[in-house]
Amino acid sequence: MLVRLASLLFFFSLAINSLNGQTISTIFETSGAKETPTYEEGIKWWQDLDKLSPRVKMMTMGPTDAGFPLHLVVISNDQDFNFTSLEKKKRIKILVNNSIHSGEPDGVDASMLLARDIVTGKKKLPDNVVLAIIPFYNIGGALNRSLYYRADQNGPNAYGSRGNARNFDLNRDFIKADSRNTRSFAEIFHMVDPDIFIDNHVSNGADYQHVMTLIASQHNKLGGEMGAYMNKVFEPAIYRIMADKGYDLIPYVNIFGATPDAGWSEFLDGPRYSSGYATLFNTFAFVPETHMLKPYDQRVDATLKLMESFIEFGAENGETIKKLRTAAKEATKTKNSFPLKWVHDKSFVTEITFKGYEATYKPSLISGQPRLYYDRSKPFVKQIPYFNKFNESKFVEKPLAYIIPQGWWTVIERLKDNKIEMRQFQSDTTITVEVYHIEEFTASTRVVEGHHPNSNVKIRKSISPMRFRKGDYFIPMNQTGNRFLVEVLEPEGEDSYFYWNFFDPILTQKEGFSTYVFEETALEYLQKNPDLKKQLEEKRKTDTAFAKDGRANLEFIYKNSPYYEPDYMRYPVYRVLF
Repeated sequence: MLVRLASLLFFFSLAINSLNGQTISTIFETSGAKETPTYEEGIKWWQDLDKLSPRVKMMTMGPTDAGFPLHLVVISNDQDFNFTSLEKKKRIKILVNNSIHSGEPDGVDASMLLARDIVTGKKKLPDNVVLAIIPFYNIGGALNRSLYYRADQNGPNAYGSRGNARNFDLNRDFIKADSRNTRSFAEIFHMVDPDIFIDNHVSNGADYQHVMTLIASQHNKLGGEMGAYMNKVFEPAIYRIMADKGYDLIPYVNIFGATPDAGWSEFLDGPRYSSGYATLFNTFAFVPETHMLKPYDQRVDATLKLMESFIEFGAENGETIKKLRTAAKEATKTKNSFPLKWVHDKSFVTEITFKGYEATYKPSLISGQPRLYYDRSKPFVKQIPYFNKFNESKFVEKPLAYIIPQGWWTVIERLKDNKIEMRQFQSDTTITVEVYHIEEFTASTRVVEGHHPNSNVKIRKSISPMRFRKGDYFIPMNQTGNRFLVEVLEPEGEDSYFYWNFFDPILTQKEGFSTYVFEETALEYLQKNPDLKKQLEEKRKTDTAFAKDGRANLEFIYKNSPYYEPDYMRYPVYRVLF
């Protein structure tokens, strides 16, 4: 029976190959590695592959800013495409994201080659691995196609733009989720719950010999046993596997405006970025960055080989990966404190082998001024310092729960997108909570992805009974999304929703007073509150400018009276401590 089944599978593979000769080839191949498909051509190709193979299913997912839906292609040997079922079977789930920057299409073509080779039997997808692929994430950018974007990049002949349909850089949007793309991605991410996440990119910056560089989830931020495994086992193994395939990996060359031969620090991937976002949900995440100056065929091949390397490692180490993720999720539920900020530890250094080119300066033929020049006739190989340790610089103790009034629906929607468990009050209720008051912050003077972020936040805390209305949201801190909640809801977080301006209305005072009217009210209030009157008199004695400023005197009384607007500078996310 088994022999007969093997024979049937063999002839089925031959049948697919005989059907595929022309129809399953890619534009990358037929153009001699000069072209990448348009969005329409790529989606049509994946639809055809879906029809051709029962192991492939193309799913239509949520909307994007371009008006087209995201698609998710799933390749599963046993034709099970239900991720709940796949998790019960302990499958290693690998999610690949392509074309987040549409001028960087290497992953688009490499994923098509990988899927085609799996379907035709040229390459084997291990039975314990399920591959999920987003063919085009930035659809708006892919539709905005040109010969002239990515001016420094060596091919292909035409490609899309970096910005999406609303000109957002989607790799800065994973936390703030301004785009429909990102909100639909969250649906995909939590449905798949990937063990390994790969977000294919193309690098810019310095010139060097390496074809492929790699960002891995920063291991200190990933934390615990997962972080140690990433740093000591997973990432080094990928480097070894890629070396066997003919590619010397190097960590992402985190250098701009300087030369890399003096070394660099690891990229600190905040949760606005894909790998930093995935870290919050205990996923091993990677951002491959091919080198823009290498020929397109080399870049696509390196991307293909790297995805094969992740599949090989995932298949061989699936049990360990699953155990680490399960333990990390359980620990997240019960952990009492979480890091909010990180500082680079410059005292800790490792060495890596770097294959570069000598850098020098020569006169510019345009300006006559010195310009940087990499001399490819002078390659070198040397050990350079690499700094890949970051220490926590601020912790926050988790509350028992957060409470968010229902009026802040833009925040609540994003929590729901990320499968945060919450419940609404069924009646009005009063609860004693910890309240944050924003004492200081710095609003950016330049626009960052549609926002003027708030940084350098300082808060004051108080304990107060607060009345909440029926329909307000109670969010218990006993769930796998705890770390995500802390990152987005604590205002001092470096990618928090306060940082990204979601709570800016509280920063503008809505109520006030007219001096000629409030004068009588203030006098009456002082007479009824002798302690405040005493404070006012003390301040007048020590501050002569204040004493001579009638408006300032009234302002002092106003701010220390019930007339002062309570919502002004009061952060509208409340912490239940007991």
